[in-house]
Amino acid sequence: MSKDLRAGRLGQAGSGKRKAITWITSLLVLGGGAFAAYRYSGAGETKVEVPVAKVKQGDFILSVRTRGEIRSTRSEFLNAPQVPELRITKLAESGKPVQRGQVIIEFDAAQQEQTLLERNTSVRTVDSEMVQLKASHRMTSEADSMNEMTSGYNLERAKLEASKAEVISEIEGAKNRIDVGISQGELDQVKTVTKSHNVTQAADLERLQQKKDKFLRDTARVKGYLAKMVVRAPIDGVLNVLPNGRSQGSFGSAPPPFKEGDRVWTGAVIAEIPDLSQLRIELKLDEVDRGKLQLGQEGRIRVDALPEVEFGGTLDWISPIAQVQFRGPGLQEKTFPARATLTKTDPRLRPGMSASAEIILQKVPNSLMIPLRASITVGGKPAVYVQKGDNFELRRIEVGQRNETDIVVLSGLKPGETVALENPVEAAKKAKKI
Repeated sequence: MSKDLRAGRLGQAGSGKRKAITWITSLLVLGGGAFAAYRYSGAGETKVEVPVAKVKQGDFILSVRTRGEIRSTRSEFLNAPQVPELRITKLAESGKPVQRGQVIIEFDAAQQEQTLLERNTSVRTVDSEMVQLKASHRMTSEADSMNEMTSGYNLERAKLEASKAEVISEIEGAKNRIDVGISQGELDQVKTVTKSHNVTQAADLERLQQKKDKFLRDTARVKGYLAKMVVRAPIDGVLNVLPNGRSQGSFGSAPPPFKEGDRVWTGAVIAEIPDLSQLRIELKLDEVDRGKLQLGQEGRIRVDALPEVEFGGTLDWISPIAQVQFRGPGLQEKTFPARATLTKTDPRLRPGMSASAEIILQKVPNSLMIPLRASITVGGKPAVYVQKGDNFELRRIEVGQRNETDIVVLSGLKPGETVALENPVEAAKKAKKI
């Protein structure tokens, strides 16, 4: 029990006749509340426990209370690489500290290694085909050159014979001129064949070169895949393995986290490493509270896992658009996402921890306050029961602002006085019936 919250005792009576009299008297006489309650007990009194609290003086705070989760302001996400048919063979343990450069994820590289071997073999095969083709081309080119040289020689010889037309018969001269035409045609045909062979040889070499280039590109791509089969930590931090959204978990439960042996799709977000040097709390504000808040307002944050520590925070973002959450058929709830950055951290804090936040709207220093439960209404005016020894007296007070737990007292009480948190007369009546 708090030092400011304790129980006072009140006598209880067994006299039925005095009960109605003392009850009426307690309503009529403001200062006689404790006495009336005590007289209510009469003979054979017993002690009645009444919860009490001290009148305190301090900062009165108007605030907005909400719940949220602790998150890092910056996280490094580890994604599956752009590689087909991935399967996790090694995965670091979630929740453990990791260092920059440490291996976090390894994927099965057997398929890619086999593909790389096949591509390298294909490249060597094409190289052999090109060597053979070039050798064949040289032989063909040499034959074409020989044919062209022979045809040229025959043409020159025919021209020489034709030049003797003045000293031989007309028939022999005509025959020699015909031989020149034939030899010229043969030479042109040889040149055409040689040109055709050159074009064909270039096309064959180009086809093999394109085939080789494709295999080289495939080889480079597979080497790139193999280089991505190991994912290392980009920063120091604590590893958080994320849920596998495509895993078949039990009905109604959240998807299980990624694990070794899982097949993953390209680009899948497998884990994150949050930067724990700066944290924030992500909040969801009710519609009625959204208009009360402004950026830069201070807050008090308590993490469920560390109830003994209070963290400061600054509200630095509120979504301008409401987020609709469906709670069931015909039921929906609008909230505004927001976040507040913590002004200090603790090595025990972890992203995902649940927390409560109190965003301060107004702070009034040196205010006199009592719990809301202590204030009652008598004759349409606020009053409290003030403890005097073992009894209580009813006293009028003037009140000001109030929040969810406290109410400001403008007059009628002094710091340190003790007030009842429930009506002593009602407490006596309840005790009488037991």
